[in-house]
Amino acid sequence: MPKLVNNKGDNTLKNLISDKVNTHSKISIQTAAFSIFAFHALQKEIKQSKELRLILTKSFFEKEETSFLKRYEIAQDSDGVYGNKYEIKLRNKMNTAFIARETAQLIEDKVNVKQLSPDQSALDQLLILNDKDIKDSLAIPGMFKFTSDGLGITESNNLSSMTAIGGSDADVDADYFEGLKADFDRIWNDSDKSKEVTNKVLDKVRTIYQENTPEWLYFVSLYHIFHDKLEELDEQDVAPDGSGFKESVIWNKLYQFQKDGVMGLIRKLEKYNGVILADSVGLGKTFSALAVIKYYELQRKRVLVLAPKRLRDNWTLYTRPDVRNVLVDDYFNYTVLNHTDLSRYKGESDGIKLDSFLWSDFDLVVIDESHNFRNNDTSVNRETKTRYQRLMEDIIKKGRRTKVLMLSATPINNQMNDLKNQIGFITEGKTDALAEYGIEDIDTTLRSAQRAFNQWMELDENERTTQNFLDTVNPDYFKLLDMVTIARSRKHIEKYYDTASLGSFPERLKPKTVKPDIDASGEFPNLKNVYESIGRLNMAMYKPLKYVLPVKRRYYEDLYDTKVKDGKSAFRQTDREQELGNLIRANLFKRLESSIFSFGLTIDRMVNGIEEILDNIKASQSNDVEMPSITDFDDEDLENAFDEQSVGTKTKILIGDMDLLQWPQALKEDLLELKQLQNITHKVTPEKDAKLIDLEKIIKDKYEHPINRNNKKIIVFTAFADTANYLYENLANKVKDNFGFNSALITGGSTPNKTTMRGVNANEMSDILTNFSPISKGRAQINPNATEEIELLIATDTISEGQNLQDADYLINYDIHWNPVRVIQRFGRIDRIGSKNKRIQLVNFWPNVDLDTYLNLEQRAKGRMVMLDTAATGEDDLLNIKPNKEMNDLKYRKKQLQQLQTQVVDLEDVHGAISITDMTFNDFKADLQNALKDHEKLLNEAPLGMYAITDTSGFSEAEPGVILTLKQQTDEFGKDNSILPYIVVYMRMDGTTKVNYMYAKQALDFFKKLTVGKSTVNQPLVDKFYAETSGGRDMSVYSEILSKAIEAIKGKQDEVGMGSLFSPGGTNLQTELLNNLDDVELISFLIIK
Repeated sequence: MPKLVNNKGDNTLKNLISDKVNTHSKISIQTAAFSIFAFHALQKEIKQSKELRLILTKSFFEKEETSFLKRYEIAQDSDGVYGNKYEIKLRNKMNTAFIARETAQLIEDKVNVKQLSPDQSALDQLLILNDKDIKDSLAIPGMFKFTSDGLGITESNNLSSMTAIGGSDADVDADYFEGLKADFDRIWNDSDKSKEVTNKVLDKVRTIYQENTPEWLYFVSLYHIFHDKLEELDEQDVAPDGSGFKESVIWNKLYQFQKDGVMGLIRKLEKYNGVILADSVGLGKTFSALAVIKYYELQRKRVLVLAPKRLRDNWTLYTRPDVRNVLVDDYFNYTVLNHTDLSRYKGESDGIKLDSFLWSDFDLVVIDESHNFRNNDTSVNRETKTRYQRLMEDIIKKGRRTKVLMLSATPINNQMNDLKNQIGFITEGKTDALAEYGIEDIDTTLRSAQRAFNQWMELDENERTTQNFLDTVNPDYFKLLDMVTIARSRKHIEKYYDTASLGSFPERLKPKTVKPDIDASGEFPNLKNVYESIGRLNMAMYKPLKYVLPVKRRYYEDLYDTKVKDGKSAFRQTDREQELGNLIRANLFKRLESSIFSFGLTIDRMVNGIEEILDNIKASQSNDVEMPSITDFDDEDLENAFDEQSVGTKTKILIGDMDLLQWPQALKEDLLELKQLQNITHKVTPEKDAKLIDLEKIIKDKYEHPINRNNKKIIVFTAFADTANYLYENLANKVKDNFGFNSALITGGSTPNKTTMRGVNANEMSDILTNFSPISKGRAQINPNATEEIELLIATDTISEGQNLQDADYLINYDIHWNPVRVIQRFGRIDRIGSKNKRIQLVNFWPNVDLDTYLNLEQRAKGRMVMLDTAATGEDDLLNIKPNKEMNDLKYRKKQLQQLQTQVVDLEDVHGAISITDMTFNDFKADLQNALKDHEKLLNEAPLGMYAITDTSGFSEAEPGVILTLKQQTDEFGKDNSILPYIVVYMRMDGTTKVNYMYAKQALDFFKKLTVGKSTVNQPLVDKFYAETSGGRDMSVYSEILSKAIEAIKGKQDEVGMGSLFSPGGTNLQTELLNNLDDVELISFLIIK
């Protein structure tokens, strides 16, 4: 009677076949699944047989044409010749190439394969027909897989037994087997029912054992790791033909890198409800955002744009029938409001009535310069909502579900809270909003990153490298950033895109450094002495609480100290005043660096302020009436207590409560120092101002010797409106008289804008900018007959962000901002993609002292704001105005400033700066995207378990070992990994870990550096590898390294020293380690010699 085979114990189909096959056997198989491991397990029997005919009842070669992701999934779901999920353990022995090589030879010698036509169907079956003895014939009808689990070599989840019909069974005769053979032959011999595919199968098997180049292995590994991100790269999937999106004007004006970014933005908006576009300065974030807006407007979604007031015209332009509007045919219909409008509840904003405006009625909110919302004031005694709270509560949380697109080149300043508060808009403040995507708690992730950042900031300046930060920060931080940001650097664009089609960036000439004296006549004191004089100031005018009588101080602390964190912590007014004094002192330093004129104005104001306070004290002391004290008033009368005989503006203190011995003395000491500074400062007139004279010379030289043909345009940046106005008043007429060129002033503050060009509305900043940069601003569309232009623009940082002024090729920093990011942002106005200029020049003015002296003096001006944290939570202080750690480390600061003096740098290249572009997987995804353009079919067909061999030449940090790319098959381990379920780990040859699986980006960085550009096989290394492994047969060393990697991932202690592997006789693998091989699937391994 027929036998039931359950593939348990010895009752396996493999054993049954082995018993039946001999030299008289002909094997015929119909199956939907086959693998090289089945061929290898039966190679003895197949060699012994007369022939093996194989009909594949399922297609292994045609792929359905659909999206990137779907094509990947189809390829992975098929049971390929290189094994199914039940053969992972066999593949993980890492000798797959050897098995494939033997299988290919076996197929060439004994096997023919045909493919069942798609319109035909046939049951799986195995037929072994013995033409000498019917007793040795065997049939497995209706249920057979030619795989290792089908043969019973490995376990599977199949609970059914197979029916084996043998030639010796009762009621079975030769006719039964001949009938089965006749059915098989009808399919085999009919070209309409089956097609010859032996060579195709051989080709697939050969891909398994062929030697791979290191670069190809890298691409294949990326294809698996980032396959679920392929949808971000697929334009057709995001915006199918017929949607109208690709026909829009804005879409067709984008560069390819912008189009790729827009696809990613839309995907992330749909998946996570928000995204931060953090492309570097000058990469056209506004146009990318406009394309996203167009996508949603085509779906009849309502869009609100929130922009800084100075940038409002950048957005409103595209909603108007304006001749400058190059997108007029797209009929944009979004609403634009200012950031500051969030603080207003009445009045109008560009014709929009704010008292009746329905903030909650928007599907998408676009926030330009979103870093302005990185602070969320948590004071418990605020009476009105902050802009952050208004945006969160009245727009995002209220009404319809609102998606949020944020634009910022600097979403992170120096605290992870910067990012936390912006991500809060995406998640509506819910810390578990991304749990389903692997971020269990956003706050926890960012707190861990902040701890890593704080520790990194404490390192010696030589160790405080970006790489060291990346090595220590928690992996889920990478994952979070990759989810909610798109950040490309200038280097990324130049590397991964055809810059010829983009229009290249201009060449950055080496920066010019100017260190003028203060006084051309030499009468002004040495800067060091002036700095020291400023350092001696008590700043008593700004610290009145310090001089309150001790018995009265508690009453003022109750009145002015700020409660935060639900009252658990207090921000002391005395500390606030101390910080204010430090900031004023630092401001004096910076204003002196800026211009002697600005410095003199501040000194004058301080002298007048102190004299006014001393006069008030003197007047109150000459009055016979007793001066009131705060203790004389009940709580309800307190608001009227300060009407008379008090000092201070926001913080008012009754003179009767002051220590009228110490405070006047401290004020008089300050007054003496300040009057001495006042006297020497007023002697430096514009005619003797050495810095102003040097600026005039630079302008003259530039006009007479332009760096680009006929380009006379110069931008002069300064941090202070007083300096900007001073420069304009002393230069504008000279430039007009001497060169016939127009000048303009933009401050963005109380100082009015000005210009010497007739017909320009100076009140409209956009009008000035259009006439300064007519090409980038499209002036020809407005006034095609205009010929006159503005050539010299003097401005504050009000235009250092969000403006395209690339008509200019020369930028002067008249003073250096303490934050290098601001310096780079300024230069970004002219350093832009597609510039008409071949080269651009940066000129920096510095104080005429050596850097060490400058930094030591600057350091003395800096203090630290302190918060009394009664809850001891260790979180950031209330106002996030703790001085940047960079300012407290002189060596570190020096390195940054030296870098600015010698080179023009990108944001991500500032010494020690942490950029989002350092922490995402964009470069790897771009490598994959480029590989997909030409090799998608080959990537789909690439077998699992591939390897390649490379060496460490030219890469001193690399060591001999193996980089393993694995796919996790269980949730029991590896959770601290940013690319789950994939794992990349770099193991040394002794079985120790070089790059832990938690640090996927670092491991991928090694992988990339060891492979990219290595597009040929290193045959000497291959020959050496074959000699060591008997042609790939003995992979025990590498299999053991894989086991050690799994142990390391699981966090186990090493139980067996790897040294024994290389001792005579080797070592036996423990059963537990063999079982570990089921926990992961081997995708690829890079052997490093």
